[in-house]
Amino acid sequence: MAVTQVITLNQSEYHHHLTIIPPVSGLSLRGRIQVPGDKSISHRALMLGALAEGETVIHGLLLGEDPRSTASCFQAMGAEISALNSDEVRVGGIGLGKLVEPVDVLNAGNSGTTLRLMLGILAAHPGRFFTVTGDGSLRSRPMSRVVKPLQQMGGEIWGRKDSSLAPLSVRGQTLRPIHYQSPIASAQVKSCILLAGLMVEGKMTVTEPALSRDHSERMLRAFGAEIVIDPETCSATVIGPATLRGQTVVVPGDISSAAFWLVAGAIIPGSDLTIENVGVNPTRTGILEALALMGADITQENPREVAGEPVADLRVRYRQGQGAPLQACTINGDLIPKLIDEVPILAVAATFANGTTIIRDAAELRVKESDRITVMATQLNQMGANITELPDGMEITGGTPLTGTEVDSHTDHRIAMSLAIAALTAKGTTTIHRAEAAAISYPSFVATLKQVVQQ
Repeated sequence: MAVTQVITLNQSEYHHHLTIIPPVSGLSLRGRIQVPGDKSISHRALMLGALAEGETVIHGLLLGEDPRSTASCFQAMGAEISALNSDEVRVGGIGLGKLVEPVDVLNAGNSGTTLRLMLGILAAHPGRFFTVTGDGSLRSRPMSRVVKPLQQMGGEIWGRKDSSLAPLSVRGQTLRPIHYQSPIASAQVKSCILLAGLMVEGKMTVTEPALSRDHSERMLRAFGAEIVIDPETCSATVIGPATLRGQTVVVPGDISSAAFWLVAGAIIPGSDLTIENVGVNPTRTGILEALALMGADITQENPREVAGEPVADLRVRYRQGQGAPLQACTINGDLIPKLIDEVPILAVAATFANGTTIIRDAAELRVKESDRITVMATQLNQMGANITELPDGMEITGGTPLTGTEVDSHTDHRIAMSLAIAALTAKGTTTIHRAEAAAISYPSFVATLKQVVQQ
């Protein structure tokens, strides 16, 4: 198999074009691999470490562009953060409410998590002024979902289009506690409000329509905050003002990154892959539930707990037999918040399933790094897939062979990697434009791809 990466100069910017040419004789994926640290946990470890008293030590931090943006922003506000590496990062916290006013605009890059969570923290710093922005993609993503509840708490935030788009300016205030009924299940919205609540007198509660990932709640409790969870009502409450103490954080492998290999192993004949040390937090394992519904052969081995987070090794084997390796299913409802980032690669899995897979209740995908519904449907259809867009999802009829062609990531990291997995199964050459987007969450993706391919 030929897997090459070509760098070309285009409009004064370097763009990577990933070209994949599968051999006529076929290929399989085999071996034991590790994926980068969990992005959600990496962000939160840096933020809480900066807000804590004392030193926080982080092992296994994701070295993608998004956590680098988080580190840069909090360094600009007075936190001491050592050089980022996956072995050990030391964060010298300065305490809650003690961030200094930066001398320049805070740039979150492409990271919605950085910007949305940081807004809750900044809004609760009375007397200080902050301006936050991001790259072109982030400046087009909706921020009103966190700005509105912060304004209900007394926050002063304003920006473009009725404060719905960055750049945004924040004048810190003494906030008041509220009980916020979130119209969407979003860990970013929930975390933003809980982080603001750390510096508020009283109980700050967020209730969601369905349970979103709970990394913030777990880590806040580990750092010493008083957190109350009511799973029956999908509510989380922080009681402030809090005091955070520096901790040692071990970041497990990111299940969102493991998802690419889980799907690849399930659809490519002869594959047998083990992804080691993957976080299997039950609010994040929707990808495992969806692939189980589709009949994939995935087992959890060596289950354990690391720093309050459940971890396991995930083994995926191609299921031998007649017909398609997977079966179509319906993915919707409460399952969607548990796999929202994995829908692009699940769309690839569905193209190899027997029958028609329906994905609904995922309108959130239209306001991610790209409109992931339109982009995945368009790009996979160019390769020969049979996908129909729905307002809140996709209808995917499996069994249509894919053919290599030129496709585009639209600078979306999950699109780039999903298309690469699809290309492994296509007949002929596939060229993925702007594949450098993968570095946002998985800088070593191409190197791992080369490692596991067997002819």
